[in-house]
Amino acid sequence: MGRERIGCFRELQSSIKDSVHQVIKEQIFEMGLAAYFKITDDSIVCRTTGAHFIFKGLRHNAMEIKSTEGITICWVEEAQLVSEESWQILIPTIRVQGSEIWISFNPVSMDDPTYKRFVANPPPNAYVLKVGWQDNPFFSETQNIERLWLKENDYDAYTHVWEGECRQLSDDVIFGENHGKLRWVIEAFEEPHDPPPERIFFGADWGYAVDPTTLMRFWKTGTAPNEELWISHEAWEVKCELDNTPALFDTVPGSRDWPIKADTARQETISYMSNQGFNISAAEKWPGCVEDRIEHLKAYKMIHIHERCKHMQFEARNYRFKRDRQTGLVLPVIIDKHNHCWDAIGYGLDGYIQQRGVDNVWARQ
Repeated sequence: MGRERIGCFRELQSSIKDSVHQVIKEQIFEMGLAAYFKITDDSIVCRTTGAHFIFKGLRHNAMEIKSTEGITICWVEEAQLVSEESWQILIPTIRVQGSEIWISFNPVSMDDPTYKRFVANPPPNAYVLKVGWQDNPFFSETQNIERLWLKENDYDAYTHVWEGECRQLSDDVIFGENHGKLRWVIEAFEEPHDPPPERIFFGADWGYAVDPTTLMRFWKTGTAPNEELWISHEAWEVKCELDNTPALFDTVPGSRDWPIKADTARQETISYMSNQGFNISAAEKWPGCVEDRIEHLKAYKMIHIHERCKHMQFEARNYRFKRDRQTGLVLPVIIDKHNHCWDAIGYGLDGYIQQRGVDNVWARQ
């Protein structure tokens, strides 16, 4: 490596914690090269060549990006989130002779600017390579079990998650489009401090053999009809033993400080977690509560999902209504799949959701 200047970018980066700094640092140590690099909290510099890494977000640093000089390698991670405006700013700044732009992403939609620009209609000097689980030398048997399970149960979701195919949000997605706009957005954000959220909400859903045990952390801002929901953290594990559940919940900040509302179906688990020091109690259930939770969540002006919440993102795209097999029409039947994070959020909002009850318009499969 010569005296390279490597720019590591992503669309949103609230802090260095949201960058690929940690990924690069871990690779340096795994390869036994730590002695050759000076690593600080916000920079990485090669001691022998002077090559160094910089880390920036694109959306909120337009002028700073424009003035960035001398980048020889540009790496854009999570590029499916990059807007057309950001590409128009970034690409002209990478102008050193022989410089390269590296892009890594899992495509979501063929309409995304990154997909259209570099995959559907790539520039003449682009090298496009599709990489999947088959190319991962560290692919584990545990991952393969997950892959085969999804292939058997939801082939459409499987092709996106494991084969890297695009998915189009359709009208059968419960939290899909609303007047042409998504009801949710995936982004990096930090907890507001001025003013702080009035309350941090926690909701838990129980699982074991097939379904995951899930804990969600979120808060609300604004007032109706401009109220917004912010989902910041998730804990998610299939086959989580009861005595490992406290450790799972401890991965979510504040889980021992704030009240947790949980699925009432497992009173013994709630009792156990309470004895382990969690302020946890059962959320109320009633006929039609699933439908009422959905209607409540649809009323938010926007649902913000932190990019670290991978399972929440998956459920946002895949929680669906049933389709008529012959006609393809969307039916008022909720498919009981890909809803564990949503259920946990619904439990966390216990006391805030209006009890309308079943009116025989919706059904559940």
